Amino acid sequence: MTDAPAAQRPIALAVTLIITAVVGFAAAFALTVEKFHLLLNPDATLGCDISPLVQCTANLQSWQGSLFGFPNPIIGIAGWAMVLVVAVALLAGARFDRWFWIVFNLGVVGAMALVVFLIITSIFVLGTLCPWCMVTWVATIPTFLIVTLNNLRNGTIALPPRGRAFAAAAYSWIPVISLGLYLVVAVLAQVQLDVLGRI
Repeated sequence: MTDAPAAQRPIALAVTLIITAVVGFAAAFALTVEKFHLLLNPDATLGCDISPLVQCTANLQSWQGSLFGFPNPIIGIAGWAMVLVVAVALLAGARFDRWFWIVFNLGVVGAMALVVFLIITSIFVLGTLCPWCMVTWVATIPTFLIVTLNNLRNGTIALPPRGRAFAAAAYSWIPVISLGLYLVVAVLAQVQLDVLGRI
């Protein structure tokens, strides 16, 4: 890790990652507190249990909620803390080697894969929409896009020139792409769960 001139600092990348990391960490922390509350009092009604449709309890008590043998939000606390450290370092002018970005990108891809699995589980298996889980989805999607497209456009992940040009063009559309993906999730939830009809 070396210092970089201020002009070379990826400000947009760093600021976006700081925002998503803070949002994601807050959601993971809230879910962890709720999980502890359930462990201490299994019959408790959680603050995020708004209705049979919008609730955290079903998600936290399912086997999918502890996919690796411990509550998923613990992964979120650790993962978002790492994203925040990287983002603040970038904002301070730090530069990272290619291997670091590839490993970081693999972590982000893993987070996105986990979120896709949990979205499918929540909508199609559990039939619930967990508020704090949805906040995590909202934070993970742009994090995945901005890290991956940044690595593709700058050649960290090797692509032919046309692929790099496409990634560079897509990079400027990340907010729109994110909104499009949010819309896809919303449509799936509506079709499967009739969200509007049950509110």
